[in-house]
Amino acid sequence: MDFRFSPEDEAFRQEVRALIERELPSWWGRRNDREELSPEEAEISRAFVKKVAGKGWLTMAWPEEYGGKGVGPLRQLVYNEEMSYRRAPGSGTMGTSLVGPTLMVHGTEEQRRRYLPPIARLEENWCQGFSEPGSGSDLASLQTSAVLDGDDYVINGSKIWTSGAQRADWGVLLVRTDPEAPKHRGITYLLMDMKSPGITVRPLTNILGSNAFNQIFLDDVRIPRENVVGEVNRGWYVATTTLDFERSGIQRVMYAYRTLDEVIDYARSTKRNGGRLIDQPIVLHKLAELKIEFEVGRLLCYRVASMQAAELIPNYEASIAKLYGSELQNRLGNAAVNIPGLAGQLTRGSPWAPLDGSLERYYLAASSYTVAAGTSEVQRNIIAIRGLGLPRD
Repeated sequence: MDFRFSPEDEAFRQEVRALIERELPSWWGRRNDREELSPEEAEISRAFVKKVAGKGWLTMAWPEEYGGKGVGPLRQLVYNEEMSYRRAPGSGTMGTSLVGPTLMVHGTEEQRRRYLPPIARLEENWCQGFSEPGSGSDLASLQTSAVLDGDDYVINGSKIWTSGAQRADWGVLLVRTDPEAPKHRGITYLLMDMKSPGITVRPLTNILGSNAFNQIFLDDVRIPRENVVGEVNRGWYVATTTLDFERSGIQRVMYAYRTLDEVIDYARSTKRNGGRLIDQPIVLHKLAELKIEFEVGRLLCYRVASMQAAELIPNYEASIAKLYGSELQNRLGNAAVNIPGLAGQLTRGSPWAPLDGSLERYYLAASSYTVAAGTSEVQRNIIAIRGLGLPRD
């Protein structure tokens, strides 16, 4: 097995790095991905992503007829790897990473031609309406109802933890169309215009004080039946495809890898007890351990991309990458805030805060990573049942 990328892929990697260094301010990399963009940051982000979309990089692995370049998942992985490590905007939007790939698997040709080109050009933003206040890890227990009325489904219910809903033009929505069926069998997957009457978006403040999350209230919202993706009452299988794409990306590993490298640089440059912080055995061993673990996490994501390049659909393999990556982020958060000592708890703005308080921010954000995109417990169940063939009972 050859783990090296082709010369063409490596040349493209350098092109991505050059664009980031040329177009983004040097301070951009200090942002936390769980924080809402300020007006200044939002403008910088829009301008940068517009350049990236103009190059076709957001969807380069897509077929050309849908706005892609047809270069395959490994070239896309190189792009995602570089963008995520440098925390650049455009390393994967909801539309390009989840919705578009799902439509290519389950959508009709009419849906693909309508929705994929605007997603590729980043003309329409998307959000994900899956979780509900009473249906998180047990997603199939969702109760948002959809009743067919002529050519429309009338939707009533609520969705929660919907990232980016306040800016979204469209959303993917899971609804219950057959309340009498077993819970996995009565779900339908819909495409919802977020400007439809009856939709209310309420912001939720996270532990960082950011309003990245939202709750959505749906009151007699009408969605045309032509917006059903896949079969009516079999939307669970469409949803699992979306979740597999959500869990399989390299972004979570590379974003955190940047934090690890920043902690290593800090430990090398900081004096403590007459020597460098990194020369203390307990610090050196912990950083070496994390470095090895991050390389393992990286290779697990390479495995998923390799399967996609072979036109296979990763399932439990995506859960392995997600579980390992999110648990690793938590371990990094604990190490990063403790290695500097008590100073690691200082917040942004303090003159004594290591790395301008970014370690404290990362530690707080990391607590959510084992929940977002499916809890670690859910991932372990998928690995056990679908990967190891263990019984459910």
